[in-house]
Amino acid sequence: MTFIKTSTIQDLVLGTAQFGFKYGIANNAGQPDQALATEIISEAWKNGIREFDTAQGYGTSEEVLGKALAELKISKNAKIITKFHPDLNHLDADVLEKSLDQSLRKLVINRLYGIMLHREKMLSLWRKGLAKILSRLVLSGKVLRIGVSVYSPEKAIEALNTEGLDMVQVPTNILDRRFEKAGVFELAREKKKQIYIRSVFLQGLILMNPGEVPDRLSFARHIPGTIESLANLLNMTRRDIALGYIKEAIPNAKVILGVDLPSQVAENCHSWRRSNTASLVSHVKDFFAEVDERILNPALW
Repeated sequence: MTFIKTSTIQDLVLGTAQFGFKYGIANNAGQPDQALATEIISEAWKNGIREFDTAQGYGTSEEVLGKALAELKISKNAKIITKFHPDLNHLDADVLEKSLDQSLRKLVINRLYGIMLHREKMLSLWRKGLAKILSRLVLSGKVLRIGVSVYSPEKAIEALNTEGLDMVQVPTNILDRRFEKAGVFELAREKKKQIYIRSVFLQGLILMNPGEVPDRLSFARHIPGTIESLANLLNMTRRDIALGYIKEAIPNAKVILGVDLPSQVAENCHSWRRSNTASLVSHVKDFFAEVDERILNPALW
């Protein structure tokens, strides 16, 4: 018998890229100030979210997150994952340790729950000394887990097969099921490694109404209408479908969600808690069997 974990609110992770710069094509609110960021984190905490995702390359995100957690007096109980800046020399132990220490100071904590490599190309350095450097950081007590953020199924599989990596972050949503088709999530369960899913809303495209897609994404203009048709068929919102699919199809994953307003935190949690129709997964697979890569990859936008 295969054990399938029941998803809970604590499988949700608050993404904080938008705390450092305006992020996402559907972001009309802009970069939140410190007070609004603190409200967002407070709302997430009230709803049961205990994990936060940031990065050294996300502008002021680490500082804003650290100040908010300290103000709310929840720093000690928060699980924080950051990522090394991709421009660092990843084979210089002193550089990485100083960078880690800087993140700890900005976040106002003594230890990170995890730190990730921000680019999949860094995997090529693993056996050239990077593995030893990162293992020493774990032994120092400054970080608990090591991971990597990837963009391709091939690199996700390589990461899952790499000893010393505990976490792998991948993009996945109702339109982009490449990692699912490649068996990445099954391999993660087999290897007992944690998957973190980002881009659940594909930078907001999945939540857009028909007619809201900007001109530069004319090739994706049909997507909101197709999602709206599915939403009407299932009597669900677009948000319900996007989150419900991940919860049902990939129940062992953690899900990173970025928001611009506290109200969006509550909306996400409400959708996550909702009971889904048994046919949701099969309908998504039917509606989005093939999707143009230009739509799936924001780098091509």
